Amino acid sequence: MKGQNAPCEPPLDATGSIDHSAAMRFTKWDYLAFPFLAALLIGVTYGALRLVGFFGLGILGLIIAFITVRMDLERDGGNGGHPSVLAEQIKARDRISRAEKAEFQAEQQWRLRPLFTAQIIATGFIILGFGFHFLL
Repeated sequence: MKGQNAPCEPPLDATGSIDHSAAMRFTKWDYLAFPFLAALLIGVTYGALRLVGFFGLGILGLIIAFITVRMDLERDGGNGGHPSVLAEQIKARDRISRAEKAEFQAEQQWRLRPLFTAQIIATGFIILGFGFHFLL
């Protein structure tokens, strides 16, 4: 599916390179889905708050933050616990061309965009949960 705009691949322009302006542009579905997703997030936050309280919300934020940091650290692929595997990955990346490196980095940024959103939500849960727990 190389060159076609599959849902998991970044949008491409006429030259075959990544079209960053199209990647950041909102569609009509984004505008329709945003209020529902915001309401869902507020509802989940309220439900978690009622279920586990402020301290539990802070702990939930810490769990989400731990998972997202771990995913961010392993975005290049897990090394299997052995340093030689990581060394082989680094050597393989050194052998590829600059264009392939740029394409790999752009693809990786495209795939990991939801990770940033999860980190923001985790930070909010931690600040809200522990802040209100110790304040109240």
